[in-house]
Amino acid sequence: MITISNLRDAPQFADTIASRGWHAWWTASGVALSDYRAHFGPMLAGKDIPQAFVAHDGETYCGSALLIENDLDARPELAPWIAALWVDDDFRRQGIASRLMDKAQVTANELGHSKVYLCTEPRMTTYYLVRGWRQIETDVNGLNVFERE
Repeated sequence: MITISNLRDAPQFADTIASRGWHAWWTASGVALSDYRAHFGPMLAGKDIPQAFVAHDGETYCGSALLIENDLDARPELAPWIAALWVDDDFRRQGIASRLMDKAQVTANELGHSKVYLCTEPRMTTYYLVRGWRQIETDVNGLNVFERE
């Protein structure tokens, strides 16, 4: 059975989440994996933003998502953001990504935020529209920007 946990309650997944995110989006950035992983310290300790969520089947990692203050430097006025959404290939098409996004959004709402934001490559636009996101901008540094209430 796949469970969605806050990383604070499942810290054994921190290295895996960092590795997936770094390999997916940060390898060409010049940021070292260890530096990227260091950003997870506040997610393990705090109860505010940032937070991380992990989908797992017991000790098997399935996917993860972050809830962070900002994921797009060009839009500092928008907050908070769901970022680094990832589901491993073997677990895709099971609704795990939607569950992770929902958990992050509920957490943001509980923290007093009525909206959450997300940015993605244009090729993923339909995926997010079908899941209740509203596109609010196109081609901001090559990314489309969405919000969800």
